[in-house]
Amino acid sequence: MTNTLYLDKKEAWDLALNALQHNQTSKENAKDVADALISAEIDGQTGHGLSRLPSYIEQLSSGKVDGNVNPTIVSSKGSVIRIDAKHGFAFPALSLAINELTNATKKYGIAAVSVSNSHHFGQAGRYVECLADSGLIGLMFGNTPKAIPPWGGTQALFGTNPICFGSPTGSKIPFILDSSVSVINRGKIRRAAKLGLKIPFDVALDKNGKPTNDPKKAIEGVQLPIAGFRGSGLAWMVDILSGVFTGGNHSGKVRDPFDDFSGPQEIGHLFITIKPNLFATPPNKKLLMNFLLGSIQLSHGTLNPFFERSRVRCFSIKVAPAAIAIAGNALASSISSALI
Repeated sequence: MTNTLYLDKKEAWDLALNALQHNQTSKENAKDVADALISAEIDGQTGHGLSRLPSYIEQLSSGKVDGNVNPTIVSSKGSVIRIDAKHGFAFPALSLAINELTNATKKYGIAAVSVSNSHHFGQAGRYVECLADSGLIGLMFGNTPKAIPPWGGTQALFGTNPICFGSPTGSKIPFILDSSVSVINRGKIRRAAKLGLKIPFDVALDKNGKPTNDPKKAIEGVQLPIAGFRGSGLAWMVDILSGVFTGGNHSGKVRDPFDDFSGPQEIGHLFITIKPNLFATPPNKKLLMNFLLGSIQLSHGTLNPFFERSRVRCFSIKVAPAAIAIAGNALASSISSALI
């Protein structure tokens, strides 16, 4: 029988913080990681939430990620900034990137920040949302361990490589597009494998190139891209922008966080941010954005992609504050042992 423990936001955050600090992570870095994990849980993105904690702890123990290093700015040339995560957790480096981007974009109108030597970066939409909340348009690209083959192939070469876009809308809810280029993200497949669940038949192939609804066979095989060859092309594009451009691993060389402990992941991220009035300054920009948003909502059955996440977030915080679940004896046991 599987036991489920329900925690409120503070209890879950403390659990993550303490587990990380007990395992060679500085307090400041542990705070950044805990913030990211609990944010994902609240938004219903459990594949990027507490389920990641046992693997993070294993990676800390093996030296795959360094919990004590601080990211540094390698170079800053006006609106172009390079950050080195130093093989530490991605989240402190991404927090630094958001701060630098916000300042540079407000000064120059457009800015770009690269992050190298990084790690799993979780819910990417969280970062473009921060930029949108600051009144900026943001793009983020990041590459991941290989999972998708070039179109027509059966051997994985590209990651699920998320593409993120965020924009203020004139309302309290921004427009956020946070999508991997695979039909389903890798975290959901791993979570299904842990819980003994099935996945849809149209998201992955087994190692023999046959469609499968078994998540374990999907992990051994390949995932399918969105929109056929177009999705495969997008995966390639993100590998160029976030891997080749940043000096990070690419072309299938990003190490898997669960199976490959031969060295750090060396993931790359690339941000591009723009002031909304850089090219045009309509007198009623806020009114026009609200009109666009209203037109979309009036179309039957349509929805701002961020509305559903906002609804889940409101439910988590206001309606069911003790709804962060640790499901499964193995997960609970691994977190408990990390605190000893």
